[in-house]
Amino acid sequence: MSDQVPERSQSRPLRIAMIAGESSGDHLGAGLMEAMQADADRTISFAGVGGPEMERAGLTSVFPLSEIAVMGPFAILARLPGLIRRVHEAVDHVVAFEPDILIIVDSPEFTHQVAKRVRRRLPRLPIVDYVSPTVWAWRPWRARKMRAYIDRVLAVFPFEPAVHRRLGGPDCVYVGHPAVERLALMPGRAAQAGGKPTLLVLPGSRITEVERLMPVFRDTLKALRDKGRDFDPVLPAVAHLADRLSQEVADWPVRPRVVSGEFEKWNAFSAGRVALAASGTVTLELALAGVPMVVTYRLDPLTAALRWMVRTHSVVMANLVIGENAFPEYIHKGCDPQTLSDAVDPLFDDGPERRRQLAAIDKVRDATLIDGDNPSRKAAAVVLDVLEKNGRGALAPRP
Repeated sequence: MSDQVPERSQSRPLRIAMIAGESSGDHLGAGLMEAMQADADRTISFAGVGGPEMERAGLTSVFPLSEIAVMGPFAILARLPGLIRRVHEAVDHVVAFEPDILIIVDSPEFTHQVAKRVRRRLPRLPIVDYVSPTVWAWRPWRARKMRAYIDRVLAVFPFEPAVHRRLGGPDCVYVGHPAVERLALMPGRAAQAGGKPTLLVLPGSRITEVERLMPVFRDTLKALRDKGRDFDPVLPAVAHLADRLSQEVADWPVRPRVVSGEFEKWNAFSAGRVALAASGTVTLELALAGVPMVVTYRLDPLTAALRWMVRTHSVVMANLVIGENAFPEYIHKGCDPQTLSDAVDPLFDDGPERRRQLAAIDKVRDATLIDGDNPSRKAAAVVLDVLEKNGRGALAPRP
């Protein structure tokens, strides 16, 4: 196999390799795929690693996304041989595909390992990273190292381009967070089921997150009920965990209703009065949907011991975009039923805690809703620019 990627005829399909590492990346990747297909002046062929959304958009995934969706040093170490095998399998798949560009989507623990090895084998292949690693909060030296194998970073937070310039990272362009595109899926604010306020229960999309948080969430719901709070708990689950979560909550003293799929999720968000959520993209979605929240996360012991090295005021996306800790977060410390139930309880009522969060929600919307094309279309335009600068232009700019 030659390490030089040949120039391609403009009549043949454009080949785009994409590597995602978890459910949130699957959604981002699918949106980008659809945007590129909408702008293409010829057929696009996709290959790589993705989940159900990317597969529906046209990707043929070399193995199931669920096999690599892990987080935290202990979880990664426990599955290290299998993850290394999947990295090499993904690299071989990308190289054999002979793509015009490689796009990696979030999950740097996996996707960057693929990108580094692809760069060594195909040094002329342009590589784009969709979603910057959190170099502004953790291990800032990664930014400079990325320059060796990343040509362009698509940033989802407005402050990230300046951070990469300061740290000597790759060229970084702010495109906006695609969570704003999901607002179109949410119906108008719905009535509460049976007159009871809806509590959204969101334990995450990775199996390691769920295993750590579900026992805490079970006892938190019970503590809320013991306080005399009457509510309708709803648990929107990612598809690959829906059956497992349904089985797990079957014997909970306060049993949430498990729903699955984007339609059901956004229906639940439209009715949500309050949310108890794992830290992640969902916090930004909740803010955009107008739902006050309490955010938590249970770390593995090694990550918890190293948390003092984090250099940011928050790890919650909804807080990061407005630069203030408006939404309470209990990351490891405080991730217990008593603390969480005490924080969630006042958000049901129209008191000062809820009013403060609703004001912050307006700030999140102002900070993330961008003018012009939506984030996926902006991201597609950056991919166009990289392709053109590498002599592989194949997407037609819109008038």
